Amino acid sequence: MKRILVTGAGGSAAYNFIESLRSNPKDERFYIVGADMSRYHIELAHVDKRYIIPGVDDPNYIDKLNKLIEKEKIDFVHSQPDVEVNFLSKNKSRIRARTFLPDPETVEICQNKMQFNSLLKTHDIAVPDAFYLRSEKDLEAALQNLFRTNEKVWVRAIRGAGSRAALPVKKLEHAKMWIDYWKEMKGLGYGDFMVSEFLPGREYAFQSLWLNGELIMSQARERIEYIFGNLTPSGQSSSPSVARTVQNEEINQLVYKAVKVIDPKASGIFCADMKTDKNGKIKLIEINVGRFFTTSFFFSKAGANMPYYYTKIGLGEEVNSKLKQFDNVPPDWYWVRMIDMGYKLIKDDEWTGEQI
Repeated sequence: MKRILVTGAGGSAAYNFIESLRSNPKDERFYIVGADMSRYHIELAHVDKRYIIPGVDDPNYIDKLNKLIEKEKIDFVHSQPDVEVNFLSKNKSRIRARTFLPDPETVEICQNKMQFNSLLKTHDIAVPDAFYLRSEKDLEAALQNLFRTNEKVWVRAIRGAGSRAALPVKKLEHAKMWIDYWKEMKGLGYGDFMVSEFLPGREYAFQSLWLNGELIMSQARERIEYIFGNLTPSGQSSSPSVARTVQNEEINQLVYKAVKVIDPKASGIFCADMKTDKNGKIKLIEINVGRFFTTSFFFSKAGANMPYYYTKIGLGEEVNSKLKQFDNVPPDWYWVRMIDMGYKLIKDDEWTGEQI
């Protein structure tokens, strides 16, 4: 039985990863160890053993991680938090177990949303018009430019997940106050923000698995509703309460070309976010690497268990050669979920509610 360590195990994304391993298509059993910084959230992890570890900013982090790896005889390590993905990618050689992470340069590009945007734009990949903010003068110039063709503008931090520090604005004053708030309350300021055109259309997500520049498998979905989207300033979050599978060649080719630009020898997990502009054109917002979307169990439950195949490749084992590069799940399968209510996979013609 292979022994897997999952860090950030107290979070929802890690829960989805673990559930995927527990329900793999081969009925293969894994011994799963969970580690997290929170003594509270780790209690929710569906694991065989739980540990509390420090964050990567702790000088003893690697020593403690390796101590845990040796104690539990871990074969493979998977991390969900972006900060750990970044750290482990840079320190692969010091980790005493297998990992399956993109190169540090690839992680750095994708975790800096402005650098990511600029790189893809130079290669004619469809991305939103965007500007990096070094000063208030930069903000004024950028908004003057964007407001010529956009009613709203998107202000966001260049780093972080979950729509961190993101806000749609219609006035320069709104943007100034928003950045000032984050500077006073959170320590972010000019240099940490970018502005871009606001994309008002449909939102898509594309989850994929790569090995040495070859796309192994992928699947796209559309986000329909968001967890607590009605409570956030932007009206959305990165985690859907309702999503549906889609098969869209424009999405498939857009992300494929972008990944090849970022890393021709891409390996590991690449998860892309996209939205459509006011003219219906799909534009690529970001690609999160080294970790899965929060709702990875959606595709696993529908028959495309990427966490399982990712783990098998990470262990150095061969995987099913019949996997498809694109469209591994039929369209119009819905994933409906809510806090403290679980989840449900529903085909489009199997809704049970009756219209009155």
